[in-house]
Amino acid sequence: MTTAREEALTREVERLRRINAALIERVEAGNLPRSAPYAAFEHTALLAEQVRERTWALNQTLHELRSSNRLLAEARERAERASQTLVDAIESITDAFVLFDADLRIERFNRRFAELWLPAGIRVRRGMTLDALRHRARSSGLVVREWLGKEDRSIVYQLHDGRWLQVYQRPTRGGGRVVLHVDITELKRQESAQREHALAEKSRLLQATLDSLSQGVAVVAADGCLEMCNRRCLALAGLTAPLATGGGVPLERLGPLVAGLEVRSLAAAREQHLPDGRIVEVRGHPMPGGGRVLTFTDITERTHYAQTLLERERWIRTITDELPVMIAYLNRDLRYAFVNRGYERWYGWPRGRRLGGELHELHSEAHCRRLIPYLERVLQGESLSFELAETGASGEERVLLRSYVPHRNGDDGVIGVFVLVRDITERRRATEALRHAYQNLEQRVRERTAELTRVNRQLRAEIHERTQAEQRLREAKTEAEAANLSKTKFLAAVSHDLLQPLNAARLFVGALEEQVTTSQGGELVGLIGRSLKDVESLLATLVDSSRLDAGVITPDIGAFPVAELLDGLAREYRQVAASEGLELRHVPCRAVVVSDISLLGRVLRNFLSNAVRYTVKGRLLLGCRRRPHGLEIQVGDSGIGIEEAEQAAIFQEFRRLDGPVRSDRGLGLGLSIADKISRILDHPLRVRSRVGAGSLFSITLPYGEIAAAPGAAALPAPPAGRVDLAGCRVWVVDNDSDICHAMKTLLERWECRVWVAESEAALSAQLDLAEAAADVLIVDYHLDHGETGLAVAERINARRRDPLAVMAITANHSNALRQQVRALGYQLLHKPVKPLRLRLALAQLVTPP
Repeated sequence: MTTAREEALTREVERLRRINAALIERVEAGNLPRSAPYAAFEHTALLAEQVRERTWALNQTLHELRSSNRLLAEARERAERASQTLVDAIESITDAFVLFDADLRIERFNRRFAELWLPAGIRVRRGMTLDALRHRARSSGLVVREWLGKEDRSIVYQLHDGRWLQVYQRPTRGGGRVVLHVDITELKRQESAQREHALAEKSRLLQATLDSLSQGVAVVAADGCLEMCNRRCLALAGLTAPLATGGGVPLERLGPLVAGLEVRSLAAAREQHLPDGRIVEVRGHPMPGGGRVLTFTDITERTHYAQTLLERERWIRTITDELPVMIAYLNRDLRYAFVNRGYERWYGWPRGRRLGGELHELHSEAHCRRLIPYLERVLQGESLSFELAETGASGEERVLLRSYVPHRNGDDGVIGVFVLVRDITERRRATEALRHAYQNLEQRVRERTAELTRVNRQLRAEIHERTQAEQRLREAKTEAEAANLSKTKFLAAVSHDLLQPLNAARLFVGALEEQVTTSQGGELVGLIGRSLKDVESLLATLVDSSRLDAGVITPDIGAFPVAELLDGLAREYRQVAASEGLELRHVPCRAVVVSDISLLGRVLRNFLSNAVRYTVKGRLLLGCRRRPHGLEIQVGDSGIGIEEAEQAAIFQEFRRLDGPVRSDRGLGLGLSIADKISRILDHPLRVRSRVGAGSLFSITLPYGEIAAAPGAAALPAPPAGRVDLAGCRVWVVDNDSDICHAMKTLLERWECRVWVAESEAALSAQLDLAEAAADVLIVDYHLDHGETGLAVAERINARRRDPLAVMAITANHSNALRQQVRALGYQLLHKPVKPLRLRLALAQLVTPP
């Protein structure tokens, strides 16, 4: 471009020179008149001036042209260096690079781009079009698959040798296109490996979750094959080795669990009876993508328990239906909760159709007006018997003897009415006939004799009928006693479950007591604590009575100094008596006796509790008298006393004395329990009392001797003053979530560091049981699936270099468990756990000897 301009300017200069020469020649050769030389000279001077100006402009232009040529040469040199730099940069790119012009023809490319197409026999050259290159790539088999990216709109190619390329395209200013081919083979492999690892990890977590369920779970694909199942499912199916699920395993491998099931339509629960006698409830749950999830629940115990309850209910109803009396039960709202067959026949009610109905709905208004006054008195706590003439459904009028007995709850409130109705029409008729016979004795001697004979026959028949009824009643009593014994054993067996919520409540109250700062709040917490203590006392009383009736208590007989028991009772009840304005006098004793110290303490506590309850003012006495046949422990009071006729009856269940008492929270079972324990221990009981002067209860024990136990180490005494547990590291394992929460709340209030779990596996998920630092392990004895806390503690300590101090908590008071815990060197607490006792026990475990 610069060379052409120079040539044009040179030509222009030559032309101007030729013009100048021609003009000069013309002036010199022209035939001008003589008067025109000056004009010619002037014209020549003017032309010379114009030539000089043109020459200067031309020289200036030539100077500018030379400068432009120099700049152009420098620019050409820089352009060549930039072009070489671009070529080097393109070649230095590790990925395949190609540049297309506006017609999508190859303008530049690097060596890697050319090598990319060599396996397909394609030689890349400048000028080749993009479409031709794509066509040859597909036809040669170099590209196997092609994807278009969703986010960056990039193209991904899968090559025939397993490599992956990601193609990025960018337009240029001139309408061309820059294309970069990036090899992402390693990235794809890493993504595939990570995806496979994530899937394997999810599968493992899913299997672990399913294995932790108490139900059996099986996942069935849409084609009916077993995808996976947990351990519980294999156990229910009787399989010991896991199945290789996920590969088309037939569902029939689960055997009797799925026998006869139509899995694809299974929705409602269905019971499967296994060959070993177990009953499993099967449910089907559809999955969104097809297939079903089957759940298997072992309901054997629940089914047997329900059958047992139905059988007992049937026997009780059979007994009541066969009695020659009418029996019913009304709740406090005067609704019928129970009626026997005789009651329904008398009023003409359909079998079982009137239960839950109100008295006003089922009887006439006139009949209700006659009964309501008596029922109101019974609901106030009075027992009544009265005669009333009624007309039954058959239209026959009979004279009925109605007996109403109030049903009381633990607080001596009436919650219902027991109704017993007997037909005394014949007896009334006989009585009326005798009365008429006596009135007409002088006038109708013979008639009287005949009437008496007839009445005598009726009486014999009635006596015979009563004898048969008495025999049936004896049989019914025997069956009722058997049912009551079964109930008693059941109550004794479930004492652990009954004490669970009470134990949690006591722990929560202990934590709340640590947190309350106001006097009003402290008073409320104290009221709650006393109420829970009363509930605990009543529950303990019922459980003790039931355990004694069930015969599950085995005494732990041994020799011990009686002062170990009496001194502690004196300290305990001295404060109780002082709070009631009474004085307790204790006479110490050094004698050694043979008994069960725990059961004996229960007897003496019942004596002392009754002494405080029935003594308005005065003092109490706790002491001993040495007798030739044993040591007599005595508890005396200056209370209201007991009449001689009542002294034998006070040892009956639910029997309480009338008169002023300090507390009415008892059930009337204390002396009954004391009498039963004395019979088990073979320790005679004795009571001496005088009305208005007080009572003296005593129990006589045999003497004994204590053999010195060599090497026996005494347990460390609890630390004096307030126990500091700050920083103590405690692990808690209890299958009750409420108790876990309560224990964590209470221990954290004592500034302990607490980890709680409902099983060993749950605790292991939180901590490294072999290496994590800890001070105390607290375990509940009864855990899920037949597991015991003692076994959990042994497994944890077996894995540790330094075993943990262990505390076991249970509602089981058996001597065998106490000896087992003692042999293991563990601490033992019984439910419900008192916060102060727990704190002292923890202090003993964490305080070095």
